[in-house]
Amino acid sequence: MKFTRSLMMGALAFALPFAHSASAAGKYPDHAIHMIVPFSAGGIVDSLARIVAEPLSKRLGQAVIVENKAGAGGAIGTEYVARSAPDGYTLLVVSPGHAVQPLLNKSARWNPTRDFRGIAEAGIVPNIIVVPSASPIKTLPELIAAAKAKPGEITYGTAGIGTSNHLSGELLAQMAGVKLVQVPYKGQPEALNDLLTGRLSMMPLTTALAVPHIRDGKLRALAVTTRAKSSTLPKLLTVATAANLPDYDVGTWFGFVAPAKIPDAVQQQLSKDIVAILKTPEVVKRLQGLGMEMDPQDGQHFDQYVAAEYKKWSDVLNKAGLAVH
Repeated sequence: MKFTRSLMMGALAFALPFAHSASAAGKYPDHAIHMIVPFSAGGIVDSLARIVAEPLSKRLGQAVIVENKAGAGGAIGTEYVARSAPDGYTLLVVSPGHAVQPLLNKSARWNPTRDFRGIAEAGIVPNIIVVPSASPIKTLPELIAAAKAKPGEITYGTAGIGTSNHLSGELLAQMAGVKLVQVPYKGQPEALNDLLTGRLSMMPLTTALAVPHIRDGKLRALAVTTRAKSSTLPKLLTVATAANLPDYDVGTWFGFVAPAKIPDAVQQQLSKDIVAILKTPEVVKRLQGLGMEMDPQDGQHFDQYVAAEYKKWSDVLNKAGLAVH
């Protein structure tokens, strides 16, 4: 009996650490989550992270810490997350550069479809194609006609190669069969200054910057770049409709991803919680205030969207002779 009891006690003592380990492994989260923003504080990516982090912390019962790891056009923060443990404790907030930078920059060594897995899509900020109010161009077809009549004379400002402004202009040029000249600046505000003074012919300008000047009569809106109309300017036609280019669709999208091998259960929990947060009235109001058209989608849908964006811009940038090989 003593021998049997000793065996049972030994077996129990041996099993307890494994039972505790299995229980701990199944409990998520049991410590703080780090949400990485690959840009400096103050932009929309950073704002999205901070707007979502607080309610996510309350839902999960653990701190959600927003960290800015800026540099190299987002590459430093992105590669940090790609190399992080795929355990759900390190997330990345992403925008179009997540899919575009690897096509333009050899130092961007990640693949958005291979190295990451979607958690949730938040929404899209459209661009508005605008011209100075003094411009004789009144419609998008007139802009395209002017570009055809004077190849290489229509200029547009951007915040640099690979930005949403640049992609909007390049896709329009390719689809409409015209030559538009990109003029890159350090950022949109610098380009906007030259647009307002007439040094630039036009610009695909983010909604938040464009709308005040449109309402003040300083800029004329020709079309919105996204497939759907802008809720801010609901009467404005889309490029797809105005120029009869049905496949035209460009916007600055935002979302959340994690390292590719994140466990299914953790990915599904995070996806469910973040999508729910993105649908709450307070969060919707705050993000719409940044010019975002809300379109919360789960991780699976976001993965499909990012893959489609990666393929689309690979084709466009290759055709433009800009993609690295």
